[in-house]
Amino acid sequence: MKRTSFKIATTSNGIQGPIRKFGAGLLMMGLALSASAKDGSPSGTAPPPSIAKSKPNAKSRHWFQVGVASWYGPKFQGRETAGGERFDMNRMTCAHRSLPLGTWLRVTNLKNHKTAFVRVNDRGPVLPGRIVDLSFAAARAVGLTGVGNVRLESVGNGDPKLAQALVAQLQMPMALSLPGR
Repeated sequence: MKRTSFKIATTSNGIQGPIRKFGAGLLMMGLALSASAKDGSPSGTAPPPSIAKSKPNAKSRHWFQVGVASWYGPKFQGRETAGGERFDMNRMTCAHRSLPLGTWLRVTNLKNHKTAFVRVNDRGPVLPGRIVDLSFAAARAVGLTGVGNVRLESVGNGDPKLAQALVAQLQMPMALSLPGR
């Protein structure tokens, strides 16, 4: 085995300690900074990049998805959802293939621009080419009678306008004031 020798840097008066400490400190700072750096991805969970689109905004990324929506109702009433709860066609819920269960979405019907907020509590849609299955109540709220084009937007902590609109739809008093108010 070949042995490699290293020279230790010394100052003109032969002092090695301060240079070693400075080098070690510089190395530790570099490691700490690289470990704490953001990777540029939005906070929270997001769907796979293959279905996610984002607006070009330097401040934050806003997830949305555009595609065909359908609805489901009486045939599934009372059945267990992927989230473990019983499906109620009269609640504002939906089924989405990849978003985490419990995620809140704003659904906008692109034909009439009606919007509603729904919570993901199930997996689906089963049919190819569709991005979401809305409950009967959610479909009625956005004016969807069969299938139609919709825009889905996630409601997160970083979007106070969407969160405020969600609270207004739920008709709940705001317990906390939103930032910037």
